[in-house]
Amino acid sequence: MSPLFKAGEEVALFGKKQKADRVLPRHIAIIMDGNGRWAKKRGLPRSAGHIAGAKTFKNIARYCNKIGLEYLTVYAFSTENWKRPKEEVDGIMNLLRDYLKDAENFKDENIRVKFIGDRTPLADDIKALMEKNENGSADATGLKLNIAINYGGRDEIVHAVKKIVSEGAAAEEITEQLISDSLYTAGIPDPDFIIRPSGEYRTSNYLLWQSAYSEYWFSDILWPDFTPKKLERAIDDYCGRNRRFGGI
Repeated sequence: MSPLFKAGEEVALFGKKQKADRVLPRHIAIIMDGNGRWAKKRGLPRSAGHIAGAKTFKNIARYCNKIGLEYLTVYAFSTENWKRPKEEVDGIMNLLRDYLKDAENFKDENIRVKFIGDRTPLADDIKALMEKNENGSADATGLKLNIAINYGGRDEIVHAVKKIVSEGAAAEEITEQLISDSLYTAGIPDPDFIIRPSGEYRTSNYLLWQSAYSEYWFSDILWPDFTPKKLERAIDDYCGRNRRFGGI
């Protein structure tokens, strides 16, 4: 049986090209996937892939700020990633520490940083650095960068329901807006466009509530090889789609 998609092919789903006008999406979300496979292809340890992926993340975040994107949300570490070997998880956490210690350079670039996800199991020093980065960039007026750490879409919805119940909301008071306001992403618009590199075609428990009407773009490019040029290609594809939100 021939594959559904050919190698090297970027895949546009859930939309058709209708016009050539370029209007940036307000909010792009990215599943940063493929670091381990990138390293394996080169005979390197998986940690090398995560280091390369971290560099790509910084480059893409800076580029999004440069082109005037309002919101960027990246999937950095999921609630399921704890299942990976301890050595790999420890390496990712150390990379996170290094990023957080160095992240003040984003403040100089007018990027506001916010972390979404359950911080409870994270080390105290990491939680303190996350808070320091959020507070230090709170007045930035450029790109709003949301980094999902220990994040899972189902876990987020459970957390929101528990919050609503604990606040004593009556059944008739529970609305879509109340649930949205109880998520980790409260106050952040839903993503218009979700990018998934690495050749996988699934949502991986990412922004399940928020992605109800998001456009998706899939590619077999591994995350460390993702460049601003590839991002531009994805955005051009998005700009040619007709978003109907259930209408005609």
